[in-house]
Amino acid sequence: MASNTRVPKAKLTGPYAAVVKWVSRRMFGSVPEPLEVAWHNRKVLSSTFKMGRMASKWDQCDKNLKSFAHMAVASLVGCGFCLDLGYFQAHNEGLDVAKAREVPRWRDSLVFSRLERDVMEYAEAMTQTPPTVTDALSARLLDQLGAPAMVELTAFIALTNLYTRNNNALGLESQGYAKACGLEPLAVASAAA
Repeated sequence: MASNTRVPKAKLTGPYAAVVKWVSRRMFGSVPEPLEVAWHNRKVLSSTFKMGRMASKWDQCDKNLKSFAHMAVASLVGCGFCLDLGYFQAHNEGLDVAKAREVPRWRDSLVFSRLERDVMEYAEAMTQTPPTVTDALSARLLDQLGAPAMVELTAFIALTNLYTRNNNALGLESQGYAKACGLEPLAVASAAA
């Protein structure tokens, strides 16, 4: 796919680059463009890697709920890369891909539970500028999830906002990860929605 990044991709060189490229290819089949762009500032790259690794160990909130929240944010912000990667990760982590496909149009879809709808509404409300989270929505989620999962979900959505807004501002687009696992129509349909 052609690259339209607003900051040119850097050439990954050196021993650390070799490891990063090897790990990326094992995980994704290719080196993600956000990594190539962030290579210009290794401190930023290392920090975002570290945040992502730490967040992947959080285990108080259901992975499907976090996946739906991630994709709701990506859809609202308009991050094609994040939607593409979200489908890819949902597929590879055994999450509910049929529901993930519907996230960008969750309000009209009939496949989601009340809790899933509340999670996506919360993700969007946190993403609005200024945030539009209500006490009623927070109370419903707290009641359904409990405090540990609510704190995790909130932090996960905030981290997702960091990644989606960063990628969007840098002009990073879909790289075809969903296509690689047979989900191209889902990613294309969602990115166009």
